[in-house]
Amino acid sequence: MMRDSNTTSIWQHTKDPDNLSMKAKTDIYDVIIIGAGITGLTTGLLLQEAGKKCLILEARNIGFGTTSGTTAHLNTVLDTPYTDLINKFGLQNSILIAEGAKDAIALIKDNIDQYDIDCDFQYRDGYMFAENSDQAEDLDKIYESLKKVNIEATYSDSTPVPIPFVKAIKFSGQGQFHPIKYLFALVEAFYQNGGIIMENSPVEKVETQNDQQTVSTANERYIAHSVVYATHIPFGLNALHFKCAPYRSYLIGVLLPEAHSYPDALIYDMQEPYHYFRTVNDGNEKVLLIGGNDHKTGHKVNTEYIFSELEAYARKFYEIKSVVYKWSAQYYEPSDGLPYIGHLPGVPPNVYVATGYSGNGMIFGTLSGLIISDLILSGKNRYADLLSPSRIKPLASFKNMVKENFDVVKHFIADRLSVESLPELADLSKGEGKVVEFQGEKLAVYKELSGALKALRPVCPHAGCIVEWNNAEKSWDCPCHGARYDIEGRFLNGPSAQSLHAISLNNDA
Repeated sequence: MMRDSNTTSIWQHTKDPDNLSMKAKTDIYDVIIIGAGITGLTTGLLLQEAGKKCLILEARNIGFGTTSGTTAHLNTVLDTPYTDLINKFGLQNSILIAEGAKDAIALIKDNIDQYDIDCDFQYRDGYMFAENSDQAEDLDKIYESLKKVNIEATYSDSTPVPIPFVKAIKFSGQGQFHPIKYLFALVEAFYQNGGIIMENSPVEKVETQNDQQTVSTANERYIAHSVVYATHIPFGLNALHFKCAPYRSYLIGVLLPEAHSYPDALIYDMQEPYHYFRTVNDGNEKVLLIGGNDHKTGHKVNTEYIFSELEAYARKFYEIKSVVYKWSAQYYEPSDGLPYIGHLPGVPPNVYVATGYSGNGMIFGTLSGLIISDLILSGKNRYADLLSPSRIKPLASFKNMVKENFDVVKHFIADRLSVESLPELADLSKGEGKVVEFQGEKLAVYKELSGALKALRPVCPHAGCIVEWNNAEKSWDCPCHGARYDIEGRFLNGPSAQSLHAISLNNDA
């Protein structure tokens, strides 16, 4: 299967599901879901089980987006610490979101049991450890907050990783699975329940008329009562793009010598950004996944070097036999610490969205399915008000939103007024891309291994920012809102619905 990146994740060797030669009829559907990842398939299956008629439109292939780039931690201890959530949203809402995470794991397990899914699901304990006194003080606060939101936690005098620590906690009720085996099983269940999936069907436009939604692709127009954006971030220009900041996280998969043990838990340090660990069964061997080194999308010049940094970190503590996987994936950080799930602001009430999952995509993607299907079926869900995309942000989150979007404003200004000289085309190495000044015009230029040049207009069609080259993923990434494009300029992911404009160059020189 293909993914939205040049690197290959450990999950991509999974056999594609059968019965995908589907043809959607151009009649009226109850719900059209845009995107065939964990959010889209969970939502679609729940609605089909309830008797609704659903169509899922996927721009590329099933699992093309972040679902195939996750490490698939199923955690009730979220990326945003409960200490922060209690301060921003209050204790009762923090208890509620902890219950939501538990409900998401329970739904995954229910689907596994109901549809007899073999996806390597296992319950696991989680560990978080502090490496200095300042971190230990924060860890104490996290421990107390976990007790307040009814997550079972204890102090531990050991961890499953060989990293020195001064304090550690252990918490139960976590889990792990193979996300693509699970996703493909949801595809089969969705199909068996009467649902239709159309791959290679990028949506170009959604229009409202007479309480109906017309969804247009390049070749077809479909009509539905409700539309769900399960695209990780909705395309177009929306207020949510200023409430969510795009980030990339990096992962390596390593083999250890036979005498070494692999951790049988989910483990997190407290660095900023933090590192995370889990073990995966990959065929007949185990692989240790180590992730971290996150940064804002489009804000690092040499992304390939980040893998080297992550490997160097791992080798400080492990004797590594070999590095067998390395990949990166994108997520969106919400301004106030919780995702935005529900009615899309500024559009008719029967259009829904789910975004801002932070690093908890499998949990919030699943919870989104519960929330949105309930809203469509009954108009109610116990988590809907807390996670509403229209919610008024706590005052404490305002500074964070301004901080995240300062970079956006900076790029808007600099991208339009900068007249600084950029490197000449001759400076490009083979397999490298750069935004250069050429004959008075900015170009995004990539040099193929043959030496031939490909040129694109570097202006992101979403909001007009200038893209940056990502040398690890061989992609053009927008530093403003996270839209990404391949070397041909074709849209990969993010809020854009268009590709970069290609420019012809004379490659005879």
